[in-house]
Amino acid sequence: MTLRAALSNAVREETLSRNVAANVKMSVPRKRKVKPWSVEEARAFLKSARKNEDPMYPAYVLVLVLGLRLGETLGLRSEDIDLVQAEMTIGWQLQRVAGKLLHRRTKTDASDATLPFPEIVTTALRARQQVRNTAREAAGDDWQETGLVFTTASGRPIEPSNFRRSFANTCAKASVRRVHVHATRKTCASLLVALDVHPRVDMQILRHSQIAVTMNVYSEVSSEETRNALKRLGEQLSA
Repeated sequence: MTLRAALSNAVREETLSRNVAANVKMSVPRKRKVKPWSVEEARAFLKSARKNEDPMYPAYVLVLVLGLRLGETLGLRSEDIDLVQAEMTIGWQLQRVAGKLLHRRTKTDASDATLPFPEIVTTALRARQQVRNTAREAAGDDWQETGLVFTTASGRPIEPSNFRRSFANTCAKASVRRVHVHATRKTCASLLVALDVHPRVDMQILRHSQIAVTMNVYSEVSSEETRNALKRLGEQLSA
């Protein structure tokens, strides 16, 4: 590519009569697909994060169990969560664009969704609520109210890059394969099945239009031993 560009420039400047590399076909390198986590890897990750009292543990639960994107997780507002009905509305995202940290609506109306969630999510969000209330009291006048669920100790939004760094560090502590945060979305379906979430609830969370699609996931989930281990973890995390 660099050679072809240099020769083209030479032709424009009439140093050369023609670009001998102009008709050379360049192969486009294929992007290497990242293998998503197995249910067992997700289980080990969550178990380690909870054991080490990782402050981002509730956010990890949302990413893995509900398949939320990073921006949706960090942009989630307290007013969009109903712990009594066990559901949340996804309509906002937090993103850094052109050097600015922006809290704005999701791109399309189709992105907005009201998602039910299992007990493990309810427990994680209640714990996060307590941590947030404690931080607000400790910060006093320094607290900056944003209405966000996940904030710094002073109430400010969490930088996406800081979350990614925290996620990577937790991967290391849990001794699981390091993947990007967005790669965990593909693990969500299997994780819901392994947690024994009802198929109809799975269907809503995964946004499948037909229950048959959801049931196909059930036939592809990992071993019974892993399912039982994850179910026990879910019971522990919901206690």
